[in-house]
Amino acid sequence: MLQKPDEVIPVQTATPLQVLMLCAEHGALAGAKVGGMADVLAGLPPALKACGVQASVVMPGYGFLGQQAHAGDGEQRLVFSVPFRHRMEQISLQRITDPRDDGLSIYLLDNPAWHTAPGQIYVASGDGRPFADDADRFALFGVAVAEALLQGLIPKPHVLHLHDWHQGFFALLRSIDPRYGQLKAIPSVLSIHNLALQGTRPLAQEASSLAAWYPWLEKYPAAILDRRYPNCVNPLRAAICLSDRVHLVSPNYCREVLRPSDPITGFVGGEGLEADLQHCDGKQQLVGILNGCDYPDDQEDRRPSIQELVLGCHRTLTAAQANRDTVRAIDFIAAQRLWQPMEEKAFLLTFVGRLTSQKVALLCRSLNGKSVLEHILARLALFSPAARFFMLGNGDEQIARVFQQLAARHDNFIFINHFDVKLSELVYRRGDLFLMPSSFEPCGISQMLAMRSGQPCLVSSVGGLVDTVKDGENGWRFEGDDTDSQARALLSKLDFLLETTGTSDWQRVAKAALDTRFSWEEAAASYLNKLYRPLLGTY
Repeated sequence: MLQKPDEVIPVQTATPLQVLMLCAEHGALAGAKVGGMADVLAGLPPALKACGVQASVVMPGYGFLGQQAHAGDGEQRLVFSVPFRHRMEQISLQRITDPRDDGLSIYLLDNPAWHTAPGQIYVASGDGRPFADDADRFALFGVAVAEALLQGLIPKPHVLHLHDWHQGFFALLRSIDPRYGQLKAIPSVLSIHNLALQGTRPLAQEASSLAAWYPWLEKYPAAILDRRYPNCVNPLRAAICLSDRVHLVSPNYCREVLRPSDPITGFVGGEGLEADLQHCDGKQQLVGILNGCDYPDDQEDRRPSIQELVLGCHRTLTAAQANRDTVRAIDFIAAQRLWQPMEEKAFLLTFVGRLTSQKVALLCRSLNGKSVLEHILARLALFSPAARFFMLGNGDEQIARVFQQLAARHDNFIFINHFDVKLSELVYRRGDLFLMPSSFEPCGISQMLAMRSGQPCLVSSVGGLVDTVKDGENGWRFEGDDTDSQARALLSKLDFLLETTGTSDWQRVAKAALDTRFSWEEAAASYLNKLYRPLLGTY
C-alpha cells in the first residue's frame, strides 16, 4: 500500500447514513463519462454501501440515460415545475438503479435544455462566451434539484455531496434563496475534480447570467463573486465558500492548490481560488482523499501480441470511417505506420489520454530547436529501430495537427487520434513504459490503469501522480522548477530507463506496479471518516 488505509467502521444505526451526490457524469452509465468525475461516481457509491452508507445520485438524464433502465426499474416519470428565468420549466424525474448495485438509486432529471448525444455531456460555447451554454444548463439543474428536494420528490439525505463547478448554482440557491432555506439544515460536501474549470459568467446584462437565471434574487453575497472579475459569478467559488467540507481528489493536489498558479514556471495551483481554499484549510475543512481504481476479478493478465495491438488500432481507425465520405489525413498516416512490420519484442512507449495542454504541453515544449516529443522519438530510434511510441487520444485539434505532422515525419510514432476503451486496454497491457507528463493532475486514472496492467509509468511530480507513483519503487518520476528543467529531467530520466530496460531492477519496479492497489474501499472509508462523520454527530 502507498498510504495507510483508514479503518472501515460501518455505520451502526437503525437508519443508514443517506448521501445524495449531485453530479454531471457517471461512469457506470453508457455515454455519461467524460473525465475523472465519472470514475468516482461509478466506483464510490458501491464501496460506500459496504461501509453502511447509502449513496444515491442525481444528475441530468441528457435525453438518453433514462433508456438504460434495468428490467426492475419503474418506468413511470414524475413531472414537476421549477422557476427559471421569467417562466416555469417542466422537469421530468425518473429513478433507475445503479448498474453496479441494484440497491442504489440514480435519479435522472430531464428537460430539453440538457439533451445531448451520448459521450457529449458538455456543450462548447462559441462567440467568446466561455461556459455560457453549460452554465445555462446547470443553473437550471441546480434549481431543479432544489425544488425536487423541497417537494419531497427526491428523499432528503443526511449529507449533500456536490461535484465540481456545475453544482455551484445549487449551493448558491441553498444558501441565499429563502424558498430553499430549509436545505441549509443538510450539511454539504464539495468534491473538486478539476479546479481549472470554474464556470464563471456575468452577474447581469447577459442572457447567460445570474440575474437572467434567477431574477427573483435581490442580493448576492461576496463569496460567490469571481475574484478576478467582480461583475461575474464564479460557481466553483460559490460551492467552495458555501459548503461545509471541501474535498480534493489526492492529498498532494490538496496541498498544491493552497499556492497560487505561476504561469512563468508552469506551476498550476489554486487558479485564483487559493485564498478561499486556504481559508477552508485554516478551519480544517479541506481534505485530500485519493481516488480509487477498479480491479476486476476476471481481468485478463495475458500480454497481447504486437499483432493484436495493431489489429486493434486498425479496428478503431476503420470504425471511425463509418459515417465519413473521406478518410482524414491523420488516420491515413496512422494506418500507413501500422502497415510497417513490427517486431514482437519491440519496446513500446505509450500514452493514453485527452489531448489538452494539461496532459501534453510539455511534449510540445521547444528545447534546443526541437519539441520534447521529437527528442523522445530520436532517443527511441537510437535505442532500437524497432521501438515505437504509441499515442492514443483526442481533444484539442491544434495539438492533434502538431502530432499529425510529427507522425508523418517519424516512422516510430504511431498516433491514433481517437479514444476507444478496448484499444486503450490493449495499449495498457502491451506497453513497456507509460508516459504521463501532465502539467497538473488532480488525481489521474491513466497511471493507475497502466500499473494495474503491469506497465510501469514515467510521470511528472505533480498532484495525484506523486501519491500513486513512487520513484524507483513502482514507477519513475521526473520534476523541475520550470517547464525547461522539467523537459530536461524527463529526457534525462528516459535516457536512464532505456539503458536499464529488461534488468532485474526494471522487473522489480514493474512487478511492484502490478501489485499496487488503490481500492475504492479505502477511499470510501476516508470519505466516511473525514468528510461525512465530522458533519454528523450521530454517525
